[in-house]
Amino acid sequence: MLYNDKVMFSISLRSLKGKNLFREVKHRNSPQGPKIIIDGKEYINFSSNDYLGLANHHDLIKASRLAMDKFGLGSGASRLICGGSILHEELEKKIAEFKETESALVFNSGYAANTGIIPAIADEGDAIFSDEFNHASIIDGCRLSKAKTIVYKHKDTDHLERLIRKTKAKHKIIVTDSVFSMDGDIASLKEIYELCASLNLYGRGYPAPTNCLLYIDDAHATGVLGNGKGSLVHFGLKPEPWIIQMGTFSKALGSFGAFVAGSRDPINWVLNTARSFIFSTALPSCVIAASIAALELIEKKPELINRLWANRDKAAKGITKLGYNIIESETPIIPIKTGSIKNTLKISQSLFEKGIFAPAIRPPSVKEPRIRITVTAAHSDEDIGRLIKALVTKM
Repeated sequence: MLYNDKVMFSISLRSLKGKNLFREVKHRNSPQGPKIIIDGKEYINFSSNDYLGLANHHDLIKASRLAMDKFGLGSGASRLICGGSILHEELEKKIAEFKETESALVFNSGYAANTGIIPAIADEGDAIFSDEFNHASIIDGCRLSKAKTIVYKHKDTDHLERLIRKTKAKHKIIVTDSVFSMDGDIASLKEIYELCASLNLYGRGYPAPTNCLLYIDDAHATGVLGNGKGSLVHFGLKPEPWIIQMGTFSKALGSFGAFVAGSRDPINWVLNTARSFIFSTALPSCVIAASIAALELIEKKPELINRLWANRDKAAKGITKLGYNIIESETPIIPIKTGSIKNTLKISQSLFEKGIFAPAIRPPSVKEPRIRITVTAAHSDEDIGRLIKALVTKM
């Protein structure tokens, strides 16, 4: 069937605008940080995932410059050709040590990691059990795999176990975010861990081990939970051989890229089969150097994480005191329930006019629209006070 591309896209764009779902990019004219400049005006930034305020930290910048002087800028090839430097190897060793695992592997982004790793570890005849609030990259990773994907109710371990019991599969893979990026709540990892452990040890009435694997997306937990080491440490759990952890350098660590950490064999398997790793040009060494510096920084400066949580608690208490519903937030991600898309846009614009940058979050990113406030260690008491004051008048 022939069609006019221009007319088709014009109609589709009008439909998006009619539903208040049309998006535009705003361009920052400043470094990332608690304050940013857009169109010549300064705003307090409550939308960044730069939880520890490291994106513009001098230690990361210095490390990156030194690496650029030594290794140049572009990496020129994939890791399996000649794109990696000795810094890539150093970072992977540091991540394995940081996560207390045998091995680790660097990916180009959290999205590339999830869409590469999940299809690599889940094959035809396997079953993936995915939390209904998992990130889009997890959803896409599940879709790209040959396994059957079964969605369980958000943080409902009883529902998860019922689904596992009635599902026949060669291998069963539980996939969950540890910190859910739009709700700010934490997965029931202790219960999931115990379920997975018992399944692998004949427990809970199963006649044989189910070969159950737990895949944790620690993107918003790395540098935030467990003294920065992530969700397993937060819950006092060990990185068992049947656990694979993914995390990112692009959020609390202030750099760019992602990693997978676990036992040596599964990491080597991912290295040899994950298409997003095999067929991607390696991250530049200067980016890798910044990630190494970030890891070293958070290990020697725990006060950064302490400051983050003090700011989070101050902001959450101030927002809820005004009567706003912050859903089930437990982390520096604080969603404010706003009702309709129209009202969400109205509140976001009101904040913008008051010098607060907090864009509206709308479908398809979430089912229910919201203002997603993210607090960082770099925010001052005055910044948080201005946010609370700007929210005083409800829309």
